[in-house]
Amino acid sequence: MSQTRGKYDFCIGLVLAMSSSIFIGGSFILKKKGLLRLARKGSMRAGQGGHAYLKEWLWWAGLLSMGAGEVANFAAYAFAPATLVTPLGALSVLVSAILSSFFLNEKLNLHGKIGCLLSILGSTVMVIHAPQEEEVETLDEMSHKLGDPGFVVFATLVVIVSLILICVVGPRHGQTNILVYITICSVIGALSVSCVKGLGIAIKELFAGKPVLKHPLSWILLLSLTVCVSTQINYLNRALDIFNTSIVTPIYYVIFTTSVLTCSAILFKEWQHMATDDIIGTLSGFLTIIVGIFLLHAFKDVNFTLANLPLSLRKDDRAANGTLLSTYDNFNDDEESSACLGEMQSTESLSARRNGSLSAF
Repeated sequence: MSQTRGKYDFCIGLVLAMSSSIFIGGSFILKKKGLLRLARKGSMRAGQGGHAYLKEWLWWAGLLSMGAGEVANFAAYAFAPATLVTPLGALSVLVSAILSSFFLNEKLNLHGKIGCLLSILGSTVMVIHAPQEEEVETLDEMSHKLGDPGFVVFATLVVIVSLILICVVGPRHGQTNILVYITICSVIGALSVSCVKGLGIAIKELFAGKPVLKHPLSWILLLSLTVCVSTQINYLNRALDIFNTSIVTPIYYVIFTTSVLTCSAILFKEWQHMATDDIIGTLSGFLTIIVGIFLLHAFKDVNFTLANLPLSLRKDDRAANGTLLSTYDNFNDDEESSACLGEMQSTESLSARRNGSLSAF
């Protein structure tokens, strides 16, 4: 019975995670459209610290879409392990890339399409080899895990790194280095996922009739989640305003997912009970997603389609099979060119002499 229940919860978490990716992927486009409209109006841009986007309805539509995606994501963490839910965020990258090509005129070339396919394949592999996390059913158990020395060290490092990036690195290099603002969003996102997981447990206990509201951990998790999400929204808006969406989205996914996997492994010990083939499968799937995302954005400016492939292959065949012939042809062409040039110079010299020009001598 419990095994059937576990599979049922797994399927619910999987569906919620996929729907979350659709909403979140669309939210990037809506937010970017809103920010572009503000830039055309001459308003102070978010990348410069402005908050005029709060008056733009498109930005609010994107925020609501992201909110819906986060709610679905929130629920997914309550039914499935974080190591499964978080990597499926790659689907939001695909949705964002596809919608960007339609609404933001950001082209999706052949490399991008292959990258989308690889991301889907990698996500499938990760779903098949998804780990089982340690069962945490009460807030007391969650409190015990949050007090684990390993997680305390991890959380402390995240807070210190975030403060350094926000206070020192951000003002100096945030406008030119894409990693600054995205790293802030990503590492803080690892803590927000832990808060979401704890609040999911609290909601389950609340529906079971337990006095969750009297437990101090519930309010600590809610306050921490509010701070983390507010910080993420602020710096993600800055990154989207300054840099291209097709670059921000995949880099954010890779750093964020890596941070969450690390945090989840420390907090819930998901990797301790995994078989070797499942570990290899999970890592292979994640690396496949990263390669797919790299192809998706690294060659986004290369105008390469299936129509260009036969021509490219013909050029490669010529280079591989006709090297000596090409060299010989070039040599003959050079000789013919030299001969023609010599004849032209001789003709000009004779003409100059006939006209009595001193330049001929």
